Amino acid sequence: MERWLALELASTIRHDGDGGVADDLASVEGVTRWVEAQADLLSGQVRIRKLSVNEDLRDEIVALRQAVRALFARAVSPAPPSPADARRPMRVEEALAYLNSVAARESVVPQLNWPSDGAPAVRLVSAEGDPAVRLLAALARAAVDFLSGPHRDRLRACSAPRCVRYFVKSHGRQEWCKSSCGNRARAARHYQRQRRATDGGPAAS
Repeated sequence: MERWLALELASTIRHDGDGGVADDLASVEGVTRWVEAQADLLSGQVRIRKLSVNEDLRDEIVALRQAVRALFARAVSPAPPSPADARRPMRVEEALAYLNSVAARESVVPQLNWPSDGAPAVRLVSAEGDPAVRLLAALARAAVDFLSGPHRDRLRACSAPRCVRYFVKSHGRQEWCKSSCGNRARAARHYQRQRRATDGGPAAS
Protein backbone atom coordinates (compact mmCIF):
# COMPACT_ATOMS: atom_id res chain seq x y z
CA MET A 1 0.00 0.00 0.00
CA GLU A 2 1.39 3.37 -1.04
CA ARG A 3 2.25 5.81 1.72
CA TRP A 4 2.93 9.54 1.63
CA LEU A 5 4.99 11.25 4.30
CA ALA A 6 2.75 14.35 4.30
CA LEU A 7 -0.33 12.20 4.84
CA GLU A 8 1.42 10.22 7.57
CA LEU A 9 2.16 13.51 9.35
CA ALA A 10 -1.43 14.70 9.04
CA SER A 11 -2.67 11.33 10.32
CA THR A 12 -0.92 11.70 13.66
CA ILE A 13 -4.25 13.26 14.71
CA ARG A 14 -6.70 10.37 14.63
CA HIS A 15 -9.83 8.85 16.12
CA ASP A 16 -8.86 7.06 19.34
CA GLY A 17 -11.44 4.29 18.93
CA ASP A 18 -13.37 5.49 21.96
CA GLY A 19 -15.17 8.54 20.62
CA GLY A 20 -12.30 10.95 21.10
CA VAL A 21 -9.21 12.20 19.26
CA ALA A 22 -5.68 10.93 19.86
CA ASP A 23 -2.50 12.87 19.13
CA ASP A 24 0.53 10.71 18.33
CA LEU A 25 2.79 13.75 18.72
CA ALA A 26 1.58 14.74 22.18
CA SER A 27 4.94 13.88 23.78
CA VAL A 28 8.61 13.72 22.89
CA GLU A 29 8.41 9.93 23.17
CA GLY A 30 5.45 9.87 20.79
CA VAL A 31 7.34 11.95 18.23
CA THR A 32 10.35 9.65 18.53
CA ARG A 33 8.20 6.57 17.89
CA TRP A 34 6.47 8.23 14.94
CA VAL A 35 9.73 9.32 13.31
CA GLU A 36 11.19 5.84 13.71
CA ALA A 37 8.06 4.40 12.06
CA GLN A 38 8.71 6.63 9.01
CA ALA A 39 12.28 5.37 8.53
CA ASP A 40 11.53 3.97 5.07
CA LEU A 41 10.00 7.25 3.85
CA LEU A 42 12.88 9.28 5.31
CA SER A 43 15.62 7.02 4.00
CA GLY A 44 18.44 8.99 2.39
CA GLN A 45 17.20 12.26 3.87
CA VAL A 46 17.54 11.93 7.64
CA ARG A 47 19.89 9.86 9.77
CA ILE A 48 17.32 8.87 12.34
CA ARG A 49 19.86 7.22 14.65
CA LYS A 50 21.59 10.58 15.07
CA LEU A 51 18.35 12.43 15.76
CA SER A 52 17.53 13.45 19.32
CA VAL A 53 13.95 14.64 19.72
CA ASN A 54 13.36 17.37 22.30
CA GLU A 55 10.41 19.60 23.16
CA ASP A 56 11.48 22.34 20.73
CA LEU A 57 11.60 19.91 17.82
CA ARG A 58 8.26 18.43 18.86
CA ASP A 59 6.69 21.91 18.86
CA GLU A 60 8.01 22.61 15.36
CA ILE A 61 6.74 19.31 13.97
CA VAL A 62 3.32 19.97 15.51
CA ALA A 63 3.26 23.47 13.96
CA LEU A 64 4.22 21.96 10.60
CA ARG A 65 1.41 19.42 10.96
CA GLN A 66 -1.04 22.26 11.61
CA ALA A 67 0.11 23.98 8.42
CA VAL A 68 -0.18 20.77 6.40
CA ARG A 69 -3.68 20.06 7.69
CA ALA A 70 -4.77 23.64 6.92
CA LEU A 71 -3.59 23.15 3.35
CA PHE A 72 -5.25 19.73 3.17
CA ALA A 73 -8.49 21.42 4.23
CA ARG A 74 -8.05 23.85 1.34
CA ALA A 75 -7.29 20.99 -1.05
CA VAL A 76 -10.56 19.14 -0.31
CA SER A 77 -12.69 22.32 -0.54
CA PRO A 78 -15.56 22.85 -1.30
CA ALA A 79 -16.13 19.53 0.49
CA PRO A 80 -15.99 19.82 4.29
CA PRO A 81 -12.56 19.50 5.93
CA SER A 82 -11.76 17.05 8.69
CA PRO A 83 -13.76 17.95 11.84
CA ALA A 84 -10.42 18.47 13.60
CA ASP A 85 -9.70 21.36 11.23
CA ALA A 86 -13.14 22.97 11.22
CA ARG A 87 -12.50 25.13 14.28
CA ARG A 88 -9.78 27.78 14.42
CA PRO A 89 -7.61 26.42 11.58
CA MET A 90 -4.34 28.06 10.64
CA ARG A 91 -4.94 30.64 7.92
CA VAL A 92 -3.93 29.43 4.45
CA GLU A 93 -1.51 32.32 3.93
CA GLU A 94 0.17 31.59 7.25
CA ALA A 95 0.29 27.85 6.49
CA LEU A 96 1.92 28.46 3.10
CA ALA A 97 4.50 30.84 4.53
CA TYR A 98 5.42 28.46 7.34
CA LEU A 99 5.61 25.40 5.09
CA ASN A 100 7.83 27.15 2.57
CA SER A 101 10.09 28.62 5.24
CA VAL A 102 10.66 25.20 6.82
CA ALA A 103 11.32 23.60 3.43
CA ALA A 104 13.99 26.24 2.79
CA ARG A 105 15.92 25.58 6.00
CA GLU A 106 18.06 22.84 4.49
CA SER A 107 20.65 23.91 1.95
CA VAL A 108 21.36 21.50 -0.87
CA VAL A 109 24.20 21.65 -3.37
CA PRO A 110 24.63 20.00 -6.77
CA GLN A 111 27.25 17.27 -6.95
CA LEU A 112 28.59 15.88 -10.21
CA ASN A 113 29.00 12.13 -10.49
CA TRP A 114 30.83 10.86 -13.59
CA PRO A 115 31.65 7.15 -13.62
CA SER A 116 34.39 5.95 -15.97
CA ASP A 117 31.95 3.77 -17.87
CA GLY A 118 28.94 6.06 -17.97
CA ALA A 119 27.52 9.50 -18.55
CA PRO A 120 27.84 12.33 -16.02
CA ALA A 121 24.90 12.92 -13.72
CA VAL A 122 24.05 15.52 -11.11
CA ARG A 123 22.48 14.83 -7.74
CA LEU A 124 21.53 17.19 -4.96
CA VAL A 125 23.38 16.66 -1.69
CA SER A 126 22.49 18.21 1.64
CA ALA A 127 24.91 20.70 3.13
CA GLU A 128 23.07 20.60 6.48
CA GLY A 129 24.65 18.80 9.42
CA ASP A 130 21.83 19.11 11.94
CA PRO A 131 19.52 16.07 11.70
CA ALA A 132 16.64 18.00 13.26
CA VAL A 133 16.77 20.63 10.52
CA ARG A 134 16.99 17.90 7.90
CA LEU A 135 13.95 16.17 9.39
CA LEU A 136 11.81 19.31 9.40
CA ALA A 137 12.87 20.21 5.87
CA ALA A 138 12.16 16.67 4.66
CA LEU A 139 8.65 16.79 6.16
CA ALA A 140 7.98 20.19 4.61
CA ARG A 141 9.30 19.16 1.19
CA ALA A 142 7.14 16.04 1.30
CA ALA A 143 4.09 18.24 1.82
CA VAL A 144 5.17 20.57 -1.00
CA ASP A 145 5.58 17.58 -3.33
CA PHE A 146 2.24 16.07 -2.31
CA LEU A 147 0.22 19.27 -2.61
CA SER A 148 1.76 20.18 -5.97
CA GLY A 149 1.38 16.67 -7.38
CA PRO A 150 -1.40 14.53 -8.83
CA HIS A 151 -2.47 12.97 -5.53
CA ARG A 152 -3.87 16.28 -4.25
CA ASP A 153 -6.92 15.94 -6.53
CA ARG A 154 -7.76 12.60 -4.88
CA LEU A 155 -7.34 13.84 -1.32
CA ARG A 156 -10.49 13.55 0.78
CA ALA A 157 -11.56 14.04 4.40
CA CYS A 158 -13.04 10.82 5.76
CA SER A 159 -16.81 11.22 6.20
CA ALA A 160 -17.23 8.54 8.87
CA PRO A 161 -18.57 9.66 12.25
CA ARG A 162 -15.80 10.89 14.58
CA CYS A 163 -13.00 10.22 12.08
CA VAL A 164 -10.56 13.10 11.60
CA ARG A 165 -8.27 11.58 8.96
CA TYR A 166 -7.55 12.60 5.39
CA PHE A 167 -6.95 9.93 2.77
CA VAL A 168 -6.12 9.54 -0.92
CA LYS A 169 -9.08 8.16 -2.81
CA SER A 170 -8.13 4.91 -4.55
CA HIS A 171 -11.39 4.19 -6.41
CA GLY A 172 -14.42 6.09 -7.66
CA ARG A 173 -16.90 5.55 -4.83
CA GLN A 174 -14.55 5.58 -1.83
CA GLU A 175 -15.92 7.68 1.03
CA TRP A 176 -13.88 6.46 4.00
CA CYS A 177 -10.22 6.08 4.90
CA LYS A 178 -10.53 2.45 5.98
CA SER A 179 -13.06 -0.37 6.24
CA SER A 180 -13.75 0.15 9.95
CA CYS A 181 -14.80 3.74 9.20
CA GLY A 182 -17.10 2.42 6.47
CA ASN A 183 -18.69 -0.02 8.91
CA ARG A 184 -19.20 2.76 11.46
CA ALA A 185 -20.70 5.08 8.82
CA ARG A 186 -23.10 2.42 7.55
CA ALA A 187 -24.17 1.60 11.10
CA ALA A 188 -24.83 5.29 11.78
CA ARG A 189 -26.89 5.62 8.60
CA HIS A 190 -28.89 2.52 9.50
CA TYR A 191 -29.56 3.95 12.96
CA GLN A 192 -30.70 7.26 11.48
CA ARG A 193 -33.07 5.50 9.04
CA GLN A 194 -34.57 3.46 11.86
CA ARG A 195 -34.96 6.57 14.01
CA ARG A 196 -36.70 8.49 11.22
CA ALA A 197 -39.03 5.57 10.61
CA THR A 198 -39.85 5.39 14.32
CA ASP A 199 -40.38 9.16 14.61
CA GLY A 200 -42.63 9.15 11.56
CA GLY A 201 -44.75 6.22 12.70
CA PRO A 202 -48.13 6.37 14.43
CA ALA A 203 -48.12 7.77 17.93
CA ALA A 204 -48.37 5.29 20.74
CA SER A 205 -51.80 5.19 22.41
